[in-house]
Amino acid sequence: MALDGVSNPQNLGMIIRSVAASGIDGLIVPRKGGTSLSPLVIKASAGAVFNCPLYHCDRLLPELRRLQEDGAEVLCLSSHAQHSLFELSPGKSRIFVLGNETEGVSRETLEISDARLQIPMANGIESLNVAVTAALLAFSAAARG
Repeated sequence: MALDGVSNPQNLGMIIRSVAASGIDGLIVPRKGGTSLSPLVIKASAGAVFNCPLYHCDRLLPELRRLQEDGAEVLCLSSHAQHSLFELSPGKSRIFVLGNETEGVSRETLEISDARLQIPMANGIESLNVAVTAALLAFSAAARG
């Protein structure tokens, strides 16, 4: 999983906790363009930050391009996507990209993505909190293997 502009430290902490608990490979956290690790992040993670594989990079876009060159599929979450997260088949190396709490995934990241996915919603709800989305993604990815 990768973060593109997540700015709320509490969201970052809860995302870290979900990634650690799910057992997926880890979380890519760029040093620029998002919130940094802080005491508030550690508190929100309930200490899970010490058990979570975190991969730091300076900027997200070059790192995603590098991972694509190595064969990974970059999938961006977007409420406007035509395909559902639940349509994915198991077996590929994937990076799920979650965007900023207000703006979503950046235009530049969307442009290089291999696909855009949405989580089907009912009752007129347009989106979920980024930390909730991360938990759903992490555990669904872990279940698919």
